[in-house]
Amino acid sequence: MLGARSMDLNSDTGESFGPYQLGETATLLPVVTSANVACGFHAGDPRTMAATVALARRHRVGVGAHVGYPDLVGFGRRAIAASSEEIATDVLYQIGALFAFTQAEGVPLRHVKGHGALYNQAVRDERVAAALVLGVARFRQPLALVAPAGSAMAAAAEAHGLPLVWEAFCDRAYRPDGTLVPRTEPDSVLTDPGLVAARAVRLARSQEVVAADGTVITVPCATLCIHGDTAGATKVAARVRAELEAAGIALRPMASPAPPPGG
Repeated sequence: MLGARSMDLNSDTGESFGPYQLGETATLLPVVTSANVACGFHAGDPRTMAATVALARRHRVGVGAHVGYPDLVGFGRRAIAASSEEIATDVLYQIGALFAFTQAEGVPLRHVKGHGALYNQAVRDERVAAALVLGVARFRQPLALVAPAGSAMAAAAEAHGLPLVWEAFCDRAYRPDGTLVPRTEPDSVLTDPGLVAARAVRLARSQEVVAADGTVITVPCATLCIHGDTAGATKVAARVRAELEAAGIALRPMASPAPPPGG
């Protein structure tokens, strides 16, 4: 994957709830190529989901389910003591909810990405990873799973034969072991558009990123995440897209067909 000719730029979207507006979905969707749409558990509601999918269709953005723990108060960033069956059925429920809206809009549901605590636990916890993947597999339609390379989640997806899209975070700080610096620590979220864009280009070109201690680490990736709930996310995403395109890297939704040679 070194020297990638194309890259997906994904963002977490539709994370408002009722009168509570969060994130920059309306301005992000014209910039990114894939939208991870909140399915009502950590954020989102039926009206927000419908509006987000409709906006994604308008801008030809790939749509995926952003699944998390049932934790509106904590925005899905608190670990929940859930059984494997609870995780699997909650994941399946959220996918099914979003699928109804993608069907209504006539757009395909392409992928699934975990959110917050569920994603972070599935990176390292084999039980949580297996349960999340089981929920996706039970949907019985081919959906790509977004996961970091080398994670427990990626291994579980491979064991189930699910298609994988390896992800890197250009707007988050990394530890030397390839895991993310926790949000509870200073400078864990990067907001300078120039810095984030430079990291995005390096990840796309060489699959490398500079960790918090200055170590250069390898992070295989086919999609880069911009967090939609970060203040100024649209400005960051626009700079990232511009720098990637200037570097000759095409932007296209994940799970879309590769271009023909020379295309």
